[in-house]
Amino acid sequence: MPEAGVELIAVTKQYGAVTAVDAIDLRIPSGSYCCLIGPSGCGKTSTLRMIAGHEKVSAGDVLLGGRNITLMPPAQRGTAMMFQNYALFPHLTCLDNVAFSLRMRGVERTERRRKAAEMLERVHLAEMAERRPAQLSGGQQQRIALARALITNPSVLLLDEPLSALDPFLRGKMREELKRLQRDLGITFIHVTHSQDEALALSDVVVVMERGKILQSDAPRAVFEKPRTPFVARFLGGHNILECRNQGGALALADGTAIRLDEAVPATATVRLAVRTDRMRLLQDDPAINRLAGDVTAVEYHGPFVRVGLQDKAGNDHSLLLSEADFYARPVALGDRVVAGFQPPDVHVLAN
Repeated sequence: MPEAGVELIAVTKQYGAVTAVDAIDLRIPSGSYCCLIGPSGCGKTSTLRMIAGHEKVSAGDVLLGGRNITLMPPAQRGTAMMFQNYALFPHLTCLDNVAFSLRMRGVERTERRRKAAEMLERVHLAEMAERRPAQLSGGQQQRIALARALITNPSVLLLDEPLSALDPFLRGKMREELKRLQRDLGITFIHVTHSQDEALALSDVVVVMERGKILQSDAPRAVFEKPRTPFVARFLGGHNILECRNQGGALALADGTAIRLDEAVPATATVRLAVRTDRMRLLQDDPAINRLAGDVTAVEYHGPFVRVGLQDKAGNDHSLLLSEADFYARPVALGDRVVAGFQPPDVHVLAN
């Protein structure tokens, strides 16, 4: 097993009577890119701040490289944190902003400015050294904040929603930049985000949280392909949830339509299944082992694909992602009665 860059052991955070993080265990391999993802209030930022030392741990232990850092002040932990609002000093130049933490550590002026200039080169902003933050774009400010966090050579870089303020195009470019830097530096990155696309594109490990607990932690493809719970399937997106009655291992939807799958079925009265939206197709006269009937509630053009919203007889909403070519070969409109088809290998059993 790879060495743990960061390990959390039964870590809890309480704010008065409110438990924000509830006895979580997590092992993040050294040198990996980890994304914590979940809705607002799920505990991901509190978890990040406890690793950084900016929040006191109510119970449990935080280890970095096997060393217990739970009670250490932030400056002694070997971590650095990049805040959501960047927190740049408006009166300092970019060079001095980057060099600030070295200044606080007593590094001589010539040396700290030399190191800051090298870090600006690394983030491709050497030409902005003498500008103030107000003279920079949002993406440039972000890279200055990133350089300032990295100049202390931390073992772990902690990022609190660093891309949330950027436009979609710049967000994509900065994702590439973050991944390149993490790969080049070889240090552990722990990144809090609301974005499924961000988490899947960046991470080696995705950690899905809800109500202070970790629901699933694994490689991004494993979490997306095999979500454990309906919440994970819905939050990461890309899945329809089907609730079936279980009669001796034979599954059926509420309207009696039989559903077949390749996985083993638990011995429970109700079984919840996940089917990827891109694995469903609209049927005309084509056969399919599994069928789901409903009314079209939405048609959204997204360029390379079209999303079709579907409401079944029980009032449950579903989505289909169809290629542009497939949709326009047989288009449908709002209110049309349609049948979606999918195959047994595309059905995944969820934990109830």
